[in-house]
Amino acid sequence: MNPLLQDFNTAPFSKISNDDYKPAIKKGIEIAKAEIDEIINNSVKPTFENTTVALDFSGEKLNRITSIFFNLNSAETNEGIQKIAQEVSPWLSEFANDITLNEALFKKVKAVYDVRKNLDLTPEQDMLLDKQYKRFARNGANLNKVDKNKLREIDAKLSKLSLKFGENVLAETNAFEMHLTNEEDLAGLPESVIEAAKEVAKLKVKEGYIFTLDYPSYIPFLTYADNRELRKKMAIAAGKKAFKDNDFNNEQIVLEIVNLRYTRANLLGYKTHAHFVLEERMAETPEKVIEFSNNLLEKAKPAALKEFKNLEKYAKKLDGIEQLQKWDGAYYSEKLKKELFDLDQEILKPYFKLENVIDGVFEIANKLFDLKFEEVFNIDKYHEDVKTYNVTDTNENFVAVFYADFHPRKGKRNGAWMTSYKSQQIKNGINERPQVSIVCNFTKPTETKPSLLTFNEVTTLFHEFGHALHGMLANTTYNSLSGTSVSWDFVELPSQVLENWCYEKEALELFAKHYETGEVIPMKYVEKIKESASFHEGMQTLRQLSFGLLDMKWHGQNPSDIESVKEFEVEAFKETKLYPDVAENCMSTAFSHIFQGGYSAGYYSYKWAEVLDADAFEYFLEEGIFNKEVATKFKDNVLSKGGTEKPMKLYKRFRGKEPNSDALLKRSGLL
Repeated sequence: MNPLLQDFNTAPFSKISNDDYKPAIKKGIEIAKAEIDEIINNSVKPTFENTTVALDFSGEKLNRITSIFFNLNSAETNEGIQKIAQEVSPWLSEFANDITLNEALFKKVKAVYDVRKNLDLTPEQDMLLDKQYKRFARNGANLNKVDKNKLREIDAKLSKLSLKFGENVLAETNAFEMHLTNEEDLAGLPESVIEAAKEVAKLKVKEGYIFTLDYPSYIPFLTYADNRELRKKMAIAAGKKAFKDNDFNNEQIVLEIVNLRYTRANLLGYKTHAHFVLEERMAETPEKVIEFSNNLLEKAKPAALKEFKNLEKYAKKLDGIEQLQKWDGAYYSEKLKKELFDLDQEILKPYFKLENVIDGVFEIANKLFDLKFEEVFNIDKYHEDVKTYNVTDTNENFVAVFYADFHPRKGKRNGAWMTSYKSQQIKNGINERPQVSIVCNFTKPTETKPSLLTFNEVTTLFHEFGHALHGMLANTTYNSLSGTSVSWDFVELPSQVLENWCYEKEALELFAKHYETGEVIPMKYVEKIKESASFHEGMQTLRQLSFGLLDMKWHGQNPSDIESVKEFEVEAFKETKLYPDVAENCMSTAFSHIFQGGYSAGYYSYKWAEVLDADAFEYFLEEGIFNKEVATKFKDNVLSKGGTEKPMKLYKRFRGKEPNSDALLKRSGLL
């Protein structure tokens, strides 16, 4: 029997083989189609219950199967899974289109939507109906037959292209290694980084040390290696990902994706892809995003230019560097930061043993939201590195299952993310609780040392855990509005706000303890962490804005005349450029957020959410960072509410007012 087609609570990872996926997805689509047919063939007049609710609860089996499959394609993939992904993705986009382009079904949804004023719906029911209707309208339900077919073709192509884009980036990441055997080449690198590189070489049965483009290897190399030529080699290799003359080149794919997205938007009656996307976001229009970005740019650019000049002077004074290059930035920034704040990331690492940080984030969740995490060993997992937890509240009520997967491996993509295996919903009077996972890429423990995190990795863990809380504390009736199912520029609020606790003495004392002596992190370091938090904030802000503006340039205009990805990008970066351009590098060909993830016309939302999070955390600072009343307001109005109401409404209910960007500028030292 196919384990994916059995009834299961948590995913039966150990029983699944690659051969199970295709038949299970096929069958899942069949079951979902039958559920849709039942709604269509119901001879009773369409009602909120028999149409809107029935549609929301349909496809549950398929969703469970595909969430397992696609989560593994990101966290534990192999050639077999990648091949299956290429085959099943068109099936799934075809099925999604079968729903949204189904005239009989849309007729029923529209019949309920048209009389919604007389239905006496709750705000959540109203939102469900509104989103459902728009899901059809925004996906072509009002199109004629010819255009519907065009839309199907575009969607099938897009789904294959974005998968191929991601596979190319992963292949390029895995293909590069820098093998060093000369000890002198390691000058400047911390002991832990050298040890990790030695482990990688050992795994590949080679002498010496191997550095890769995986973040725990790449970032420290660029930050600490004294050998400028080797830093250059690493940086250029990273910047060349999918921009080389080989089978993994993404240039054509980028152009195809942006043109197809533009055509799709036009077909649906929108000026550009950005206009289409932003209609359903907090920001609402591309004009508003560009105004928001330029406003921040105006405040950040003078600071960034000043910081860059100082960094150039510093590099010249130190090593006679005439022209600062991209592979020098992190290196000299770290040195200058150390000099200014006497703060070495490596001195901090012993205070951030991974297990302690996990306990710390759990304790903070307990103090704020009354949650308890118990590691359990009876939940099936897809890799031995994964940890599994039962989450309860202080009254022992079951809240969620939580998976955590912390270390890099060959089949895992770079970066960090939160995902879910099952959404929360209330069905047949039962509150079905969610199953949530976070996936990160932190340095593995070695023979002599546990996994010790950089401060940056600590904030990453808190960030993803903030997303996880949004998923775990979900308490809505309908799964499509549950947890992180909120507008994209609101989804980063819970994750980014939680990062703030990493900078607070009261919070750090809970978990930042030396892994050998147990000594709590000295407060002078905490002060320095806070002081240095806004170090080079101008340059950081400029960098984030440059990515957001590049995204808007790709998606906020007609791209049909663009011939060269590289030339287009150079032009787009004009206003935000600090370093000289590197001819053989290109950002867009590996910009997975917008060409593989869901961030197209949405990258600005990181900065947008920073405004929200700075404003929200200011409230905690005013009342106390563990203030129960403020935490409860945040839980009741933001974390548990999902997408049941408009985000600004929820935010104002929590905060009492609209967000103000001054809090962010103040925190960043830009005011």
